[in-house]
Amino acid sequence: MNETNKLAMKYSFFIFLAIFISCSSNTTRRDIDYNSEFENGKIALGKKKYIKAQDHFNAVVIGASHTELGDDALFYLGESFFYSKDYLLAISEYDRLIRKMPFSPFIEKARYRICEAYLTISPKYFNDQTYSEKALEKLQEFIDDYPNSDERKKAEIDIKELRNKLSHKAYESGVLYMKMEEYKAALLAFNQVIELYYDTDFIELAHLKTIACYIKKNDFEVAVNYYANNRILIEDINMEDLVDAWFEQKRVFDRIELE
Repeated sequence: MNETNKLAMKYSFFIFLAIFISCSSNTTRRDIDYNSEFENGKIALGKKKYIKAQDHFNAVVIGASHTELGDDALFYLGESFFYSKDYLLAISEYDRLIRKMPFSPFIEKARYRICEAYLTISPKYFNDQTYSEKALEKLQEFIDDYPNSDERKKAEIDIKELRNKLSHKAYESGVLYMKMEEYKAALLAFNQVIELYYDTDFIELAHLKTIACYIKKNDFEVAVNYYANNRILIEDINMEDLVDAWFEQKRVFDRIELE
């Protein structure tokens, strides 16, 4: 037997093997009771056996993806990841449901679960705030798309807290730049608070530090004009006497020196 015939026989063997495996796989899939798999997944989820639930729901998602049951299983697969605190995997499954089945009855719940997941992994203000920004974006989109949702009130509270956290991050960045005597960068950070987070707890302090930056830079005329335009905000935190003293002495110092 020449080399060409040997290769042809090997090729035919592998083709036959692939067809055999495919047929066996299809037969196995047809033999699975997906309704039972789905119900068993819900039972496991209720018992907090999340890995077992994931196995059941994943079997339905893979084998019955063309059915309504498969789409439902996709939502519950996301739920099993959510409750096992695998939040990024949960987000991925909810997103898959939203893309595949935009008219599913689980869409609103999945959308809000994504918000909750990003909120949960949103870190303290001094860490990277990528997940906080994502949570804020998703919450705002949720409110826009579901203005009458039962979750709206909580979503609005969460938005406020996230904005305050992001404002705190920007404010503390400005304070750090001031300590490094990088006043231009500090002004940009405080301006971010003023322009983007005007409704947060750090707005008055950002104005106060902006005045301090201009004085530190010896831009007294700019500082005076800025103070005149924003004095009411400085008065809101009872700091006008301190700022007046800064101008009198042409330097920035803490309130303890004033007392």
